[in-house]
Amino acid sequence: MHITRYTDYSLRVLIYLTVQGDRLTTIQEIADSYDISKNHLMKVVHQLNKNGYIETVRGKKGGMRLHRAPEDINIGMLVRDTEHDLSIVECYSDKNTCKISPVCGLKPIFGEALQAFLSVLDKYTLKDIMNDQHQPQLLKLLQIA
Repeated sequence: MHITRYTDYSLRVLIYLTVQGDRLTTIQEIADSYDISKNHLMKVVHQLNKNGYIETVRGKKGGMRLHRAPEDINIGMLVRDTEHDLSIVECYSDKNTCKISPVCGLKPIFGEALQAFLSVLDKYTLKDIMNDQHQPQLLKLLQIA
């Protein structure tokens, strides 16, 4: 299973906003802190807002912040919301051309593996991955005053 950059950036945005608390944050601040593309983050932020993970405030003093409490943001659900194709192998996709699919014994095994992967992620929330001991280090690493 491979998590796309899109999901990675979604998690990074949520982690950053968790560290910030209720303070409004801009896309540029997050892009600068992680040294990643502002253009990529704009797409991510738009989707996170659309899915209700964050709220955005327009205007000169605008920005974004978490819309849900960290304990209400499930990692498994976030992955499902941000990954557009969870097909581990071709036989799970709409474009399956594998000749042995009708009789292949790998498909149920990969299906079980995918469910196990998602099941583990379902056990955790954003709050679970935010270790209070690491808060000072996160602030320093992300250059948050």
